[in-house]
Amino acid sequence: MQDLSDNFLMMKVKSGDLDKLGLLYERYKKRLFGFFYNLGNNPSVSEDLVQNVFLRILKYRNSYTGEGAFTAWMFRMARNVNHDHYKKISKESTYRKVLLEDTEVKSANDLDDALEQKGNEVLLRKALTRLPVEKREILLLSKYREMRFHEIAEVLGCSEGAAKVRVHRALKDLRTIFLQLEMT
Repeated sequence: MQDLSDNFLMMKVKSGDLDKLGLLYERYKKRLFGFFYNLGNNPSVSEDLVQNVFLRILKYRNSYTGEGAFTAWMFRMARNVNHDHYKKISKESTYRKVLLEDTEVKSANDLDDALEQKGNEVLLRKALTRLPVEKREILLLSKYREMRFHEIAEVLGCSEGAAKVRVHRALKDLRTIFLQLEMT
């Protein structure tokens, strides 16, 4: 079943073969979880948001045209799910921060390297959280999800050139924030 394309499977879901949605879920649950987790959600919220994405895919399956990449359509839904989630929490005025998991240190010799890497991870995560949500999403799609510019453009609803500019500007802002945090 791995040789079936995402678009083919989604067209099957659209036509009523809802079992194929399970295959798409298995393919993308980890990527979506990472997307939500890196946007600042805790693990249990990230899992809930992944479920919400697939519920929306099921609900809006008839709007799928098969044009473009399935992942771009899916991540557009994921962005909307995340936006709705934050809108809901802001109304409830609660916000949860992500706690970094401890990295394992294998030996005493690795301690200095692990501490330096951990420090850079912490600074990078702090810098990411200080970016506006839109820029954070763009970087996560580009660098962590390794989407191509034309796919990002499809998700954002803009031209490929505009997507490149937005990624470049987000990286520039992240670098600035990271360097400021490094000096403090």
